Amino acid sequence: MGLPNKIKKNLALTESKTLLPRRQELLDKINKDGTYLPKSLLHADLDRGFLDFVKDELKVVVEGKRIPTVDIIITTQNWSQFTETWNFQNIDKNTEPPFITTIRVPEVKFGTNPSLLYNIPNRKQYFYAQVPTWDGQRNGMDVYTIPQPVPVDITYSVKIICNRMRELNKLNQVILEKFASKQAYAVIKGHYIPIVMGAITDESVVDVEKRKYYIQSYEFTMLGFLIDEDEFEVSPAITRVLQVVEIEKKTTKRGRKQNDETGVGSQALFLVGNNTLTQLFSYIVDIKIGETINVESFDVYINDDYYGSDLDLIQINSGDVLRLNIVKKNNSLESTIQFIDKIL
Repeated sequence: MGLPNKIKKNLALTESKTLLPRRQELLDKINKDGTYLPKSLLHADLDRGFLDFVKDELKVVVEGKRIPTVDIIITTQNWSQFTETWNFQNIDKNTEPPFITTIRVPEVKFGTNPSLLYNIPNRKQYFYAQVPTWDGQRNGMDVYTIPQPVPVDITYSVKIICNRMRELNKLNQVILEKFASKQAYAVIKGHYIPIVMGAITDESVVDVEKRKYYIQSYEFTMLGFLIDEDEFEVSPAITRVLQVVEIEKKTTKRGRKQNDETGVGSQALFLVGNNTLTQLFSYIVDIKIGETINVESFDVYINDDYYGSDLDLIQINSGDVLRLNIVKKNNSLESTIQFIDKIL
């Protein structure tokens, strides 16, 4: 009866997170460096992430010794020029097997990542998060937007060069166990990137007069994506903007006493991503609704109590809190509502 080589000394007292708590945990991991935006991910980051995946997840230990891994990406060109810098050479400066190397196909194709198959043209910016701000006097909000990531498929070949079958069998076992579910994941700068296993080929060269060397090649495809931090945008979403202008309306009619009606004009501006405004009044006022721009409808709440919808006149008492919730005709544009305030 076989005995386990590894025994867990510590058992978790709580279950691992799933569903929404797990997604929140991943979001916290992305934002752990103090940024509200995801980290950029480019070709060099994907290459470095795959090298780390091979070194950490596909490590092979035979007879207590770990098979060394070339820590650089080699293209399909003649790779004998790299042998002079490898650190697993003998005293004659000859490379000695076994060792594992990673080769990348130069061309990068448009990706097949299923989560990024449906694209919106023209690289439109999408809402990512609202971040609260404080300028010392007023609470505000910043809107963070990013474009949709560009999916890419990068093909790598992991090759082992050895002269003993036991080393080849050990690497084969490690890879097949890691990719028993068809794919594995590499965590690159906080992003989970799937890696799909492809074909396995034998490139060994048989020479009767020389010692045989085994060369086994494993093909992998990384279903990655590109995110460039230079394309991120941050714009302020001000909670309330009022432009106060005093106006005087005089109406003169023959045979009647001239009536003077004085009001204060104001404007509520709803920026992109903001559909709610709140205002505390310290005086009694009648608010007459004027012209509206890019407003489909609006609801009025006073002290969090529903007051009405699409009204022409709003009566406010001292100490009341007015809240306006609007429905925009076009969510990608700003909206405004003109007011005429008559203080009583």
